[in-house]
Amino acid sequence: MNKHLPGLKSAFDTEDDGDVVLTGEPSPRPKDAATLILVRRDGPEPRVLLGKRSGRHSFMPEKYVFPGGRVDPQDARAPTLTPLSDPVATKLAIGTRRAPHAFALTAIRETFEETGLIVGRPGQAKGKPPAGWDRYYSEGVMPSLRAFQFIGRAVTPPFRPKRFDARFFMADAQDALIDERPPVDGAELSDLQWVTLTDSLDLDLPSVTRFMLGEIGERLARPGTPHGPPFLRWTRNGHSLDRL
Repeated sequence: MNKHLPGLKSAFDTEDDGDVVLTGEPSPRPKDAATLILVRRDGPEPRVLLGKRSGRHSFMPEKYVFPGGRVDPQDARAPTLTPLSDPVATKLAIGTRRAPHAFALTAIRETFEETGLIVGRPGQAKGKPPAGWDRYYSEGVMPSLRAFQFIGRAVTPPFRPKRFDARFFMADAQDALIDERPPVDGAELSDLQWVTLTDSLDLDLPSVTRFMLGEIGERLARPGTPHGPPFLRWTRNGHSLDRL
């Protein structure tokens, strides 16, 4: 792995991600979340989309992250044009009662809300859209999940003010996005930019984001090699990493 990318211990660092560590209080239960890593390959080097979180956020303020956010129960009800591949759906189903496609749909909705980019294809959904999806479907599009790769899962360490159980997806931007519109800064993310994996390491990144950049680099460098998604979490014996 690249020497600038963290190993397991630093991927669970609690001091460099902009949060106050809680002591003497019960650890909050992690909330399901999903993140989408869009990769552009139309230049000399692959680039990923990153944006800077608002300083008003209590979770990782002013850090550069991939678009994403908390799963809404309504996300599972959003109609799609194409499903997840069977291998992706199978791995997402491990350790959760939530429908696997809900995570991918959350990543699509959050990407649209935070960047204005549309992951999907032209189409008209029947009936009234679920809550939170009106603006997306008003664009005359429907989600397409076939391009999604599941590349990792990470649970925020205990004794943090907020905790998430996040699933990380990767998709080729040319295949996933409906058009070439540029990302638009908003209230959630600013300074949105397509940046090479090397240059991204100069940004102020959460440690788990750096870890996932290493996973992306491995997949791009060895596309024919099987890569089980890493699962980073805390157990009774401390932090651990398994491959799903």
